[in-house]
Amino acid sequence: MVKVEVSIISRDTIKPSADPSSLCLLEPYKLSIMDQLAPTTYVPMLFFYPITDPNVNLPQTLTHLKNSLSQTLTVYYPFSGRTKNNLYIDDFGAGVPYLEARVDCRMLDFLGLQGIELLNDLVPFHSYRKETGAELLPLIGVQANDFDGGIAIGVSLSHKLIDGQTANSFLQSWAAVFRGCHDKIIHPNLSQAALLFPPRDNLPEKYLALMDRWWFDQPNCVTRRFVFDAKAISALQDKGKSENVPKPSRVEALTCFLWKHQMAASRSSGTSARLSIAVQAVNLRPRMNTQITLDNTIGNIFWWAPVLLDLNDTEDSSDHKMCDLVNMLNESVKEFNSDYLETLKGEEGYGGICDLIDLMEEGTSTELAPEIYAFSSWTRILNDVDFGWGKPFWIGVMGKAGPVYRNCTIFIETQSDKGMEAWVTLDQKKMAMLEQDPQFLALASPKP
Repeated sequence: MVKVEVSIISRDTIKPSADPSSLCLLEPYKLSIMDQLAPTTYVPMLFFYPITDPNVNLPQTLTHLKNSLSQTLTVYYPFSGRTKNNLYIDDFGAGVPYLEARVDCRMLDFLGLQGIELLNDLVPFHSYRKETGAELLPLIGVQANDFDGGIAIGVSLSHKLIDGQTANSFLQSWAAVFRGCHDKIIHPNLSQAALLFPPRDNLPEKYLALMDRWWFDQPNCVTRRFVFDAKAISALQDKGKSENVPKPSRVEALTCFLWKHQMAASRSSGTSARLSIAVQAVNLRPRMNTQITLDNTIGNIFWWAPVLLDLNDTEDSSDHKMCDLVNMLNESVKEFNSDYLETLKGEEGYGGICDLIDLMEEGTSTELAPEIYAFSSWTRILNDVDFGWGKPFWIGVMGKAGPVYRNCTIFIETQSDKGMEAWVTLDQKKMAMLEQDPQFLALASPKP
């Protein structure tokens, strides 16, 4: 039995390297309406780097991590600030918490452990907890974890400002500064999000409450990690094929497979919901009709594509064919095209966004509360965060979400073999049923 102890050896606050007086002259960073609607909760990301070079100077490396983070915060200065009135970010000199920890364990031994609960000890803030007092909270936190034989960089990123694409741009830039490759910095567009989706100083409180209910719902959730190898993913893509979707994506196939078996687990645990809803996070950047690229636009530039499935008392989840679920998901995501997104842009787009939220409220205000399963893909990002030790050997997510987090699955690519990991947060009873589902376990490995 491997014994693991994590000891915090230092705490610091890292501020932008720019002259503090120049930070005071910067205009407040405006949130977009998408940011305003996002919850105050921390998204975790963990990057594991085995280091076997005996010439690596650890104290020097840790100091350089802090200095390069400070330089990066000068470019990404909103990350160093604090939110005000859910409208903007200022106080850019407030800084971000930076912890250094010693993990009394060999990294390769740690990576061989089956449990993931210890991952929460490697990031500075609890993952996906419903936070209060947003104006006092930092927008990011960093923890550098020193293992025998490696370093793990743990970051906690506030969803109030940061989505997956934003996180990727920031982390790639920090790694580039650390390596001395300043030409590889992804310079953020700090104004485009608020121009596309302007904030509202009179955003109805009922909308904020509804979004909170969408994000936080189930008590007693647990998180598990399941791995799908390339062969399993290919088999699921074959099952999801249809005339309308002749070549389902890996994410489409996995989303619908998990949704199907999560519904089965729900029925097995005695839940009597009449409506099941799957929502897929959709990055809007490549779908919008603009004359400039939005890849480096920071903020929450995404929305949820919903798929609604009516259930009845006699219906079994096995009656739902993969190809039908994939087709429904594909159609929902396709609705977020450039023409539709035009109706959400600018000041005149506020009505369209209200219609979206009202539709969400209508879909969930049934006599029996619907079950909502959220899916988010971190594929095609994060894999190249290289601090000079090569690509991360493994990217971890979290040990356990906050106590009232929504049913949610995060997909991330394995670093080899073209497989994918599904980090599933689910009600404890339903998870127990899922872990006993032989059809699910035939393709999903719970002990990779």
